[in-house]
Amino acid sequence: MYARDHSPEVQTASHRQPRSVTEVSQLIRGRIESDPRLSNVLVTGEVADHRSPPSGHQYFTLRDRESSLRCVMFRGGRGGRFLEDGAQVICEGRVGIYASRGDLQINVSSVEPVGTGLLQARLDELKRKLANEGLFNPSRKRPIPTFPTRIAVITSIQGAVLQDITNILKRRYPMLNMVVIPAAVQGAQAVEEIIHAFVNLDALAQTTKVDAVILARGGGSLEDLMAFNDEMVARTIFACRTPVISAVGHETDHTIADMVADIRAPTPSAAAEIASPDIIDLKVAVAASAKSLQRSLEFQISSARERFELTCDRLADSAYDAEMYRNNVDNLLNRATSASQRFMEIRTETIHRVEAQLQALGPQNTLKRGFTITRLQDGPVLTHASDLSIGDQIEVIFADGRAEAETVSIDTHTRFGD
Repeated sequence: MYARDHSPEVQTASHRQPRSVTEVSQLIRGRIESDPRLSNVLVTGEVADHRSPPSGHQYFTLRDRESSLRCVMFRGGRGGRFLEDGAQVICEGRVGIYASRGDLQINVSSVEPVGTGLLQARLDELKRKLANEGLFNPSRKRPIPTFPTRIAVITSIQGAVLQDITNILKRRYPMLNMVVIPAAVQGAQAVEEIIHAFVNLDALAQTTKVDAVILARGGGSLEDLMAFNDEMVARTIFACRTPVISAVGHETDHTIADMVADIRAPTPSAAAEIASPDIIDLKVAVAASAKSLQRSLEFQISSARERFELTCDRLADSAYDAEMYRNNVDNLLNRATSASQRFMEIRTETIHRVEAQLQALGPQNTLKRGFTITRLQDGPVLTHASDLSIGDQIEVIFADGRAEAETVSIDTHTRFGD
């Protein structure tokens, strides 16, 4: 016969109550969520099995050579644009349990590409360095003229940024001249081309008055905007003789170029509005000033007449010819009133005439009269035939469109009208 095993372990096991799956899942979840080491973790790895359903949430696996972790980033998380299969990323979030499947997962709150953290640290160090040297000092910031005559724009001639700025400047202040200095705003050549564009601007400013320059590009990731976080670009902006409006990225983007510039605009469109007064507002202001001047003149004339009337009444008994002087003053006052009204009419007619002349001289109306604008492909506007070489690719701008052409011959002796 075999003796029964009455060991304490066996007796304990036989009397334990089984737990439900939910209870065990909640127990594990509680242990994980109470561990401070797992409540906010940084995990780096490769993205795989990425899904982005219509709900706006994103599901993916983060893996390395030996292991993988399920991840979810709910709608509203930061950096979701970096999630794609094969991308190397750093995820921040908390570890949890998805109870329905019993899966261990990371609830991700933000994502950034591998290397961004180091990049941001370098940028912060550069900002401190330039701040200590005074490049961000508000006392050196220069104002933009209220009524500029010429604005330069440094940006890529590709894309919508230049077109947006052009449209806004034409609508708000059509008599303003705009000079485009093309430069790459992203990629390996961007830093060199932006610096070269400012060199060209300073050369232009020595012979032609330029009231301000807009440095612009659209939004993008930290890597996309790196040219505007370059130390040499920052020092070039600092040394620029012309007031600089920086309009790099969207409203939430901030670059070192923004901090060095005289004015930071949240968007390129906002930069165009900062650089130009609104002609409609100017018309309203001029009309209001004219009306105020007219009321002031009428009040002064009325006050003078009342004083004269009072004096005449006091002298009526002793001055036999006071009525004659009263009539003379009435005539003078009537003539003054008519003259002031005519003065205002002449000034209003002058304003309208100047406005019509400015509109007639605007670039669009000039093009409608048969003139064109010619410039090198991806280059500046041409004003002399001697600036061309045989084989140059040129762009000809008409009132209703543009055409591309190639230079096959050059004649620098023939003049317009010959």
